[in-house]
Amino acid sequence: MARFEDPQFLDHLRLAQQAGATAPSQVIGSFSRTVQSCISSVGFVTALVAVSPLVSVVAIISAIPSLLAQLNSSKQRANHLWRSSPAQRKQIFYRSLLTEEQAVKEVRLFGLGSFLHNRMLKELKDVSAGEATVDSRVFRVQTPLALATAAISGCAMLWAVRMAVQHRLTVGDLTVFIAAMSGFQSAVGGIISGTTDLVTASLGFKHYRIVVDAPPDLQVPEDPKPLNPLLNVIEFRNVWFRYHDRAPWILRGVNLSIHHGEALALVGLNGAGKSTLVKLLCRFYDPVRGSITWDGEDLRALPIEEVRARIGAIFQDHMAYDLTAYENIAIGDLSKQDARDAVMEAARAADVDETIKALPRGYDTLLSRIFFAGTSRGDPEAGVVLSGGQWQRVAFARGLMRKEADLLILDEPTAGLDADAEAEVHARLQEHRVTTTSLLISHRMGAVKKADKIAVLSDGIIVELGTHDELMEQRGEYARLFNVQAADFQKPVTKS
Repeated sequence: MARFEDPQFLDHLRLAQQAGATAPSQVIGSFSRTVQSCISSVGFVTALVAVSPLVSVVAIISAIPSLLAQLNSSKQRANHLWRSSPAQRKQIFYRSLLTEEQAVKEVRLFGLGSFLHNRMLKELKDVSAGEATVDSRVFRVQTPLALATAAISGCAMLWAVRMAVQHRLTVGDLTVFIAAMSGFQSAVGGIISGTTDLVTASLGFKHYRIVVDAPPDLQVPEDPKPLNPLLNVIEFRNVWFRYHDRAPWILRGVNLSIHHGEALALVGLNGAGKSTLVKLLCRFYDPVRGSITWDGEDLRALPIEEVRARIGAIFQDHMAYDLTAYENIAIGDLSKQDARDAVMEAARAADVDETIKALPRGYDTLLSRIFFAGTSRGDPEAGVVLSGGQWQRVAFARGLMRKEADLLILDEPTAGLDADAEAEVHARLQEHRVTTTSLLISHRMGAVKKADKIAVLSDGIIVELGTHDELMEQRGEYARLFNVQAADFQKPVTKS
């Protein structure tokens, strides 16, 4: 995930998207135009040489500065595009806030339209100011060159007319010379235009190559060891981690074991490092120091795809895909995407089966109002928008598709659910955890008390580990957090 959190790589990615769509056709088209113009210019130069070799040499030499200047301006524009990329991404961000459904409620309620619009215009003005600077530089260079080229062409024409008046050139020679000179100037313009477009497209395509040729950001074992089903334990051994060299340490020497068949809960305040620990476990990142082992084997020595294939997950920040209800669940395990019974079983386990069946087209209902397909255009029942709690259950079902996974990660799986739904989900999770190894992350102490073990993460280290009863007896951080939440629920309501 490191590259998707790197602003510079995101700039390359945005420019690569543009280049990937347009650069190939631009390169081919520009190259073809340049070749055609070169062939035409050779013919016109031949005609000029027949009339006056000296004038033809002068005409050719006069075209070179314009070509070099245009190439230089192309590089300046490409450099400006790269320098202004962060501002352009901000512009895209503000534009999305003004046009996408997700932000509509707050934009309307808080009256953010003018604020965001002005911010977007400011970013646009910054980009436009940079473009104006480049245009000004190009103008100052190109204008004298254009005038010089025009002057040379004019002088050449006057010379030819004078030679004709003096009967040193025939009317036919004069006609050929004027036509050849005009054609040569036009061909040179085509060469300059085609070459400039070719260079511009090539410079843009560079970003595409940077993205597609980027090496893996994780260590890839040359000779990966076979990954066997988890039989014993997953261990964090003195794991230290931070997101870049100048960032603060998120994990500061974590030692933690998740034994086979065990339900381990991880609790801690916001910013303690719980989500970071999950990212390392899924091998989205590697530890800066220390190691994470799977039955004694370092994750870095195992095939990444196989490690992730053995992990099921239900994330708090789950995705709501613009797909059908069936597809939204089935993508939790693509090997079962055609197994309708498995999808419906996962939906029943997540208590969302009846909700989906009640939709206009059941499991084939599109969970989006963004687009429609074919004859569904204009049909109000073609797409449905679920509530937050319903989406949470769909994501829950998606995570349960990998019921044979060696490890199930539950990151705030009941966030957004009402009390009854939360109790029902945790009851089903408890049934599911009996047959699998699981890691449960939650801020709700009542949700973790039945776990086999509870680990408390604070300031990047595990400060407490034990069962609910053991940790309550210690009267440490876990007991404090639990009592704070319990007291809040039990506190009598007083009216002022």
